[in-house]
Amino acid sequence: MQIAAGDVAVVTGAGSGIGRALARALAERGARLALSDISPSVDETVAQCTALGAEARGYRLDVADRDAVFAHADQVMADFGQVNLVVNNAGVSVNAPVGELSEKDMQWLMGINFWGVVAGTQAFLPHLEASGKGHLVNISSIFGIIAVPTQAIYNASKYAVRGFSEALREELLMAGSPVGLSVVHPGGVKTGIVAHSRGTAGKDQSREEFAAAFDKIAVTKPAGAARTILRGVERDKARIFVGPDAHALQLLQHLPARVSQRLIARGFGRSM
Repeated sequence: MQIAAGDVAVVTGAGSGIGRALARALAERGARLALSDISPSVDETVAQCTALGAEARGYRLDVADRDAVFAHADQVMADFGQVNLVVNNAGVSVNAPVGELSEKDMQWLMGINFWGVVAGTQAFLPHLEASGKGHLVNISSIFGIIAVPTQAIYNASKYAVRGFSEALREELLMAGSPVGLSVVHPGGVKTGIVAHSRGTAGKDQSREEFAAAFDKIAVTKPAGAARTILRGVERDKARIFVGPDAHALQLLQHLPARVSQRLIARGFGRSM
C-alpha cells in the first residue's frame, strides 16, 4: 500500500511514543487522521498533526472495551467516510516473575495488548476491505518472537498478537483480499511503556530505576520506529522488525531452544 494524501489512517495509543510518532509521520504525508488514546495526551498529538497541516481528530478510547472499539469504528466512518490504514498500537506492560503476577494485572494487560488488537481488527477490517487498498498493522514486539524472564504475560500477549495476525494474513491471501497486513516487532524504543508498567520492576530496583535502565539500552527513537513501520507497510512486509536490537535478537529463534534459553537466562541474570 502506498500511503497517499487524503488517505484515512486510524492509530490507537496515539497519545505518546510510537503512536504519536506514527501520527506525525502520516500527517507529513498528507493523511487524514483518526487518533485515539485512553489518555487526554491524544489532544496534544492532534494539535501537533494539525500544525503540520493535516486533518486530525482525537478520540478517547479504551481498546479493552470491545463495544467501545466497534462504536469508534462507526464514528470514524461517520467522520471521515473511509478507512485506508489501521494501526493497532495501544499497549501496556507488566514486569514481574510468574509467581508474583496478579490475576488483575494479567487481565488488564491481555485486555489491552491482545483483545484490543482483536477488537480493532474485527471492527475495522470490513471498512479496510471496502476501501479497495487497505492495510492493517498490528503491533507485537521482539518479545513476540523470543521470550524473556519477568515478561511472561507480556510475552504471552505479543505471541498471541503475532499468531492471530499471521493467521489472518493467510486468510486474506486465500481470499484475494485487497487488504494487506503487517505485524510489527519493535526492539527497545524510547517510550514511556516501562515507566507506566505494573508489577514488580526488578531485583533491588525501583520502577524509576528499572525504567531508566531500559531507556539506556533502548536504541531506537519513536520517529525512527515510525519511519521503519511505514516503509514496511509500503512494501507489504509480513513482519517488520524495528531497531538493530530486534534484528539481532530475532536470530536467537534459529538456535536450539535449550541454547537460546540458557543465553537469555544468563544475560538477564547479570542485568537484574
